[in-house]
Amino acid sequence: MKTVGIIGGSTDLATAEYYKLINAHIRSKLGGFHTGEIIINSMNFERSAHFVTNDLWDEGAEYLHGKALSLERAGADFIICVSNTWHKVSEAFMKDIKIPLYHIVDPTAQSILDQKLQTVALLGTKATMASTYLPNEFLTRFGINVIVPTEEEQKYVDDVIFNELAKSQFTEESRQGYLKIVDSLVSRGAQGVILGCTEIPLLIEQKDRPNIPMFNTLELHARGAAEKALSD
Repeated sequence: MKTVGIIGGSTDLATAEYYKLINAHIRSKLGGFHTGEIIINSMNFERSAHFVTNDLWDEGAEYLHGKALSLERAGADFIICVSNTWHKVSEAFMKDIKIPLYHIVDPTAQSILDQKLQTVALLGTKATMASTYLPNEFLTRFGINVIVPTEEEQKYVDDVIFNELAKSQFTEESRQGYLKIVDSLVSRGAQGVILGCTEIPLLIEQKDRPNIPMFNTLELHARGAAEKALSD
């Protein structure tokens, strides 16, 4: 079994879900008492949020590079990062790291392609939604068009992430607010929705809108990492 190196801490809630899902998938494949061989190096979320909200991407990338380097030295065979947002600087934080990064876009895009969808919406932090990075990754690498909420909707989604979800607070008011934005995106042509912040699936899920495919990046990434750990 390959050893999974996890850059965690953005947030601790998402990191715990990754750990649970990777182990559950490996156990379902191997049976018995099997769990994954996993090394976690977590960010201090206060520092992560500071870098993101102040556009300090170079400083953040350097911080994550130290995490990646420590995982490589500790014996990880590949790395995953639990944050959609921080993939924006993945090339920088993986510079000179000899083990590969398993990118969060890869399993998400494959799931979208499996459902033969061409245009999907993206929910995430404002830094994720306002950036061209993820939409370009989906379009240039997989031919998938990505649309995002309006600026006002982006602010609402972002506020809920940082002020509620990151603190393990989940309210019905925010759930309905998110679903209203999902409906708006569908009216603009989205055939499905990427839940592109690893806390969002803890607030809304597929059963909330059965006819609109939702792509849970946390679940897809964790399952893909487990499969990668078990691959030859």
